[in-house]
Parts: sequence; structure tokens; C-alpha cells
Amino acid sequence: MTSTYYMPISDSGKADLLNHLAFNLPQYQTLLNLSEEDLNGIMQDSIGFKFALQSMDIMQANAKSWTAYKNEIRDGVLGLGTAAWPIPPLFIEPCPTAVLPGVMPRLSTLVAQIKANKNYTLTVGEDLWLVGTHPTIDPNTWKPNLILQIKAGHPIIMWTKGDASAIEIWVDRGDGANFILLTINTEPHTLDNSPLPALGTSATWKYKAIYRLHDEQVGQWSDVCSIAVGG
Repeated sequence: MTSTYYMPISDSGKADLLNHLAFNLPQYQTLLNLSEEDLNGIMQDSIGFKFALQSMDIMQANAKSWTAYKNEIRDGVLGLGTAAWPIPPLFIEPCPTAVLPGVMPRLSTLVAQIKANKNYTLTVGEDLWLVGTHPTIDPNTWKPNLILQIKAGHPIIMWTKGDASAIEIWVDRGDGANFILLTINTEPHTLDNSPLPALGTSATWKYKAIYRLHDEQVGQWSDVCSIAVGG
């Protein structure tokens, strides 16, 4: 059986590889004759590409929020709902310096340089994730990473799908009912459009999630995330 190509297919996988190299290449700088420019370049590319992916997720969630709001003001029940505009997206801070186009071509060029070095070995390549492996999928290791934001007064739970079939999201609204099932979604992201607390009051809503595969829970529960909501 042949090994797979080292470069991941998904954007998230590419971001993970960049991050791994950015933090592990310095220990091989002398052995592989890498310059400070090489190390600084891949660090900046890693930071910039990760920021672009996270910002894209935030913008997509915001677009869904505006679509829901547009539909509500167009077709909503008279006298119900809110007249407030959806909150603009909140970007991750601090904002890193933008990087030039060509993050992956630059990475491929650097990897070719590394593999051409006389001191490069299979052990070094494996440590740097530059050697393809037989593709394996272990659902037992899957764990959702949730990001919460408020859009038009309601929480949006942002998550990535990966190889899972769906995600199962639970919510605790602080009303004594503890965690209850909110929804099972097959596509990111998830708007919690449940009724908000009474006008003038607030509450803290908590969320946790677990992936599903073939209609069964798999992997580990996410960390519990919380967000304040108000009426």
C-alpha cells in the first residue's frame, strides 16, 4: 500500500500543517540550513491563513444571521420580534499583518528545499509532517470546537463539520432544566432562535456538542461554552 501525499486536502488541514511547521522548524534550522527569512515567512503565513479561515467562518455566520433577519422582517408576525439591526461581525483581535497571495505555493517551495537538503531524513520528515501516511479515520478522537457569537440578539454556534455526518448540540439556559437537546445539524453553523429572556432581563446560556456518524454519537464532547443573552 502506498502512502498518501503529505499535503492535506482541506483548508483546516493545510492550516494545521502550517502551524506545525511554524513551531517545529526552528529546532531544525541549523541542520536544514534554514534562514531567518524562511522561519519568519512560514510563521507569518501560518498566522495569516488561520486568521483568514476564522474570519471567513465569522462572515458566513453573519450572512446567515442577516438572511434570517431579512426573512423575519419580511414575513414575521405583526407585533413580534425586534426592530434592532443584526450586530456587525466581531473579528478576532489583534488583526495580524496581511500576507501576500501564494501561501501554499510558498510552502511547497520550502518543503522541496527541505527535502533536497543533504541532512534531510525520513525521521525528520515524519516529525515535520512532510511524509504521507496511510489514510486513517478515528472518530473516537473527534471533538467539536464551538465559537459563540450574538447576532440579532440570538446566539450563533459556529463549528466545523470535518468527516462527521452531523453535530448534536445541547443547551443549558440556566432555568434548572440543565442541558437539553437543542438540535442536530448536518451543515454549519447553528442559530439558536429560541425565545429570549423577558425584556430588561438577561441570562447566561451554555452550549456543548458532540459529533455524529451514521446516526450515532462519536468522539468526545466539546468544551462547554457560554454566552450572555438579554431580552
